[in-house]
Amino acid sequence: MKRYILAITMMSALFTGFQSQAQKSADPVLFTYGGNNVTKSEFLRMYTKNINNQKPDFSEKALREYMTLYSRFKMKVAEAEQLRMDTLPNINNELGTYKKQLAKTYLTDNEVTDKLVLEAYDRMKTDVRVAHILITVPRGSDDTVAAYRKIDSLYKAIQNGADFGAVAKAMSEDRPSGQKNGDVGFFTAMQIPAYNFENMAYSTPVGAVSQPFKTAFGYHIIKKLDQRPSRGEIQVAQILLNVKKSGGEAADKAGKTTADSILTALRKGGNFENMVEKYSDDKFSKNTKGLLASFGVGQMMPEFEDAAFALKKSGDYSEPVKTEYGYHIIKLIKKTPLRPYDSMRNELKKRIEKDGRIDVARDQYTYKIKQKLNYKDNPTALMELINAIPDSTLRNGTFNGSTYGKYTKNLFEMTGTQFTQADFANYIQDYTKGKIYGAKELTLKSLFKNYAEKALYDYQENKLIDENDEYRNLLTEYKDGIMLFELTDRKVWSKASQDTTGLDKFYQENKSKYMWPANIIKANLYRTQDEEYAKRVVKALNDPKVNQTQEEVGKAANGDGPQNKVVYESGKFERSRFPEKLKLEAGKYAPYYKNDDGSYSIVDVKEIYAEPTQKTLSEARGYIISDYQEYLEKQWIANLEATYPVSIKESTLKSMIKK
Repeated sequence: MKRYILAITMMSALFTGFQSQAQKSADPVLFTYGGNNVTKSEFLRMYTKNINNQKPDFSEKALREYMTLYSRFKMKVAEAEQLRMDTLPNINNELGTYKKQLAKTYLTDNEVTDKLVLEAYDRMKTDVRVAHILITVPRGSDDTVAAYRKIDSLYKAIQNGADFGAVAKAMSEDRPSGQKNGDVGFFTAMQIPAYNFENMAYSTPVGAVSQPFKTAFGYHIIKKLDQRPSRGEIQVAQILLNVKKSGGEAADKAGKTTADSILTALRKGGNFENMVEKYSDDKFSKNTKGLLASFGVGQMMPEFEDAAFALKKSGDYSEPVKTEYGYHIIKLIKKTPLRPYDSMRNELKKRIEKDGRIDVARDQYTYKIKQKLNYKDNPTALMELINAIPDSTLRNGTFNGSTYGKYTKNLFEMTGTQFTQADFANYIQDYTKGKIYGAKELTLKSLFKNYAEKALYDYQENKLIDENDEYRNLLTEYKDGIMLFELTDRKVWSKASQDTTGLDKFYQENKSKYMWPANIIKANLYRTQDEEYAKRVVKALNDPKVNQTQEEVGKAANGDGPQNKVVYESGKFERSRFPEKLKLEAGKYAPYYKNDDGSYSIVDVKEIYAEPTQKTLSEARGYIISDYQEYLEKQWIANLEATYPVSIKESTLKSMIKK
């Protein structure tokens, strides 16, 4: 494995490029900080990137303000680099993870990706409905022959006149759809987790049966049942009346009768939201007054979906719709047609990058890279190694890659660098921890494919920094960001809360800022769920047998019931927290009052401070920490600006100003 890493590093070094002198001269320095240069192009790239898609302001005032912010950012990064924060394990690990994730978006064939995005959008214009027959391949098995022979025999039977639905019902190993003659209903692009299945569904003519094809689930045959223009998305609200199956025909009839009566009331002007509150059994949508999230094809039960999309105008109601859950009354909120391509392109691209179809773009990219790097493999040497590895060692976890050090034939090479059988044996051990579970030949060939592609991709990943400005800039920005976060936490955020001596000193020097205003109320405050418990609190406050601590009053009011019916807090409160008309007197509790959310409050006043009073450090801790952080930040910036003095190239700045 070490040899593999070394080879990749050496290859990357061979191809490292350098900026030409012409490029440097074409990019003038805008400012320096402590001898470090910031060019015009770097500044403009960051300036235009961080304005939230607004039109850039190239006035002198705006440019100078951002230059101040950016120069301070660069100073902080310089200090982080001087402290070698990029060597910290947590930063290294986070940067490594981000680097891998970011590289994936660049190590694909962009032309192919764009075609996949356009293909998905074009397919979304049409909903398709198919039935299928599935014959699965046992997980981890390389014996696909038996499954193929079985699906092929079913295909021939259908070609010879057998009914597709009957065959699906009797033979398909997808039992839920099999019970419906193989029907999987309508769907659109990117809803089926198998790109091959989607391809066949869209390419097969309506009424035709496809030839057998394979996905990760096994072998399929599909019959195209129907297709239609996309319905887009819809949003509805509903009232659901559950009908228990155990209730039989009587329960169903009662549910239908109730649904009919609700619909009649609605059509006479009844309030839908009130009906939801009174009748609906859907606990999820009941909290949203019956409103459901927008949905499209294939996301709801067919009968519900069809009834919803059949509604014409916003506010229209459906007839009661029967599903396995009971009876639904559906109210149309809005219909949304398929959005324009330009508004969906980026969203679709992100989905495709997480979808199995991105493998098509990666395979194309891998093919091109192999050509570029003069990749050559040796299948004979691979089989020699596979045959030399006893199946038993891979099953019992005793496989050791070093055992195969004498196997030195090349498995593949690229750019003149060889990767041997012994290298691959070590990779097998590292990747599998010495144990595999699938069939030996199939698993090891799959591992070899991973190994070769990892070599190709690791090489290209290292090359990206030299060849792709966007990738290099994003990586640098991310590294600077996580280092700066760590450094700021040390210098400001955590220090402000953990430096108790410094915090106390800052408080003592600024005590006058942290004052309670006049008419502060020191009190015990009780909050109850309803009026009954408010009365219980009052009773406990008047009971001489109850110790008048908050805990004891709360305990007495809650009684033997749930202990959350009465909650309480104590402290100092500003007068504005309580109703203006509420009479508050020291040593007395005020009459309970109702809050906006339906709960009740009782204020047991202990003391009233007519004049402003000093807040303790504990009482003002949150404000003091915030102010202390601001103080530490200013101190830090002052030290940085003294260490890294800024010098602006005025001629470069003037060339950027636009009025």
